[in-house]
Amino acid sequence: MATEFRLPDLGEGVETGDVVSVLVSVGDTIDVDQGVIELETDKALIEVPSEFAGTIASIAVSEGDSIPPGTVLVTIDEAAGNTEPQAETVVAPPEESAEPDPVAETVPEAEVTEVAETEHEQEKAPPADERPPTPAPAVATPSSDDPIPAAPATRRFARELGVNLQTVPGTGPGGRIVKEDVLEHVRDVVSGSVVAAGPGPAPELPDFGRWGAIDRQPMPRIRQVIARNLSTAWTQIPHVTQFGSADTTELEAFRQRNKGAAEALGAKLTPTVLVLKAIVTALKAFPQFNASLDVAANEVILKQYINLGIAVDTERGLLVPVIKNVDRKDIYELAVELGDLGERTRNNRVTPDELQGGTFSVTNLGSLGGSSFTPIVNHPEVAILGIGRGREEAVVVDGRIEPRLMMPLCLSYDHRVVDGADGVRFVNKLIESLQNPEHMLLGG
Repeated sequence: MATEFRLPDLGEGVETGDVVSVLVSVGDTIDVDQGVIELETDKALIEVPSEFAGTIASIAVSEGDSIPPGTVLVTIDEAAGNTEPQAETVVAPPEESAEPDPVAETVPEAEVTEVAETEHEQEKAPPADERPPTPAPAVATPSSDDPIPAAPATRRFARELGVNLQTVPGTGPGGRIVKEDVLEHVRDVVSGSVVAAGPGPAPELPDFGRWGAIDRQPMPRIRQVIARNLSTAWTQIPHVTQFGSADTTELEAFRQRNKGAAEALGAKLTPTVLVLKAIVTALKAFPQFNASLDVAANEVILKQYINLGIAVDTERGLLVPVIKNVDRKDIYELAVELGDLGERTRNNRVTPDELQGGTFSVTNLGSLGGSSFTPIVNHPEVAILGIGRGREEAVVVDGRIEPRLMMPLCLSYDHRVVDGADGVRFVNKLIESLQNPEHMLLGG
């Protein structure tokens, strides 16, 4: 019996994926969980395993195809194989054994947060003269943390027009945004009744070939996502960056004393691990930094959990995997998870779910050099911490000049939610924690 194996639902935020490679050939005998294709999505490079065992009868996709969930990938003759599909599809293979590596070469990146919806757009918007002048709470624009209630075609249409869907009230069933809502929003912008949000159309470029040879290269999918999200963050969030410097001489001594315990677990106790614990103390003291802004509702969403995104430099571009519930883990658990997550992210083995749910982001440029920089807030978060390379500096201590190891700190935040005074207080709390590691780890 021949069975069609279709691309399964790959999780929240994945509308389509690009086929990077086909891992099977016609006539191959495969087992359940054996990889069929490699697929690049907005979130990760994943291997899609078969739900069936048997012989490959035909292949329906090719390298370079852009496909949505539900697309037929292969046809499998199950006559000699297992005919029972798995209850759950695992979209990433087990991690290969590798030595964990500290996450250091990082730059800021906005987390991919688009929401996939596989159903077709069926609803129709009411005529313009029947539209309510003010949407009721039930059809208000969703918060930044909630999925945007719009079909993929509507979201694509909005992106083409440069419209931020979070500013568009929906008139479809359950507050769903339809194309007519987007058009009506554009009409309102043109008439001056509302202010446009987000970047406008890209300016026309000159003919660079007039002055010499050029080479046009297609922008990879992940680069497109990074560009789109950074544009959203920069245009939506009024940024302020607060700079500081922590004396980490004692922190480094603490790390050296305790790194052996982490190595016994197969991990590395990096400065980044200890900075994560310091961030937890600061977020507990100043919860407005662990939040999102719901512009439509004029509300600040304070999150009761601490999930820290760690910007990681990969060959495909910059990704921000998330360590969940950092406040519930000790430094050794964090060292293990940070090394594992960083390694899998660089090897394209991170799952889409591991790239979502962050409440605050960290980017560490220490291994690359440099000192201060201005990281871009990872929308819909309200703050991000940048870390520069620690250097020995001559510092006055009790009237004496001493060499001390100083770590540059760069905190960017959303000025709509956070005042400058609290930005200073947050950085000061970080400095206090980093300069007193034992006190910090004991709950101080």
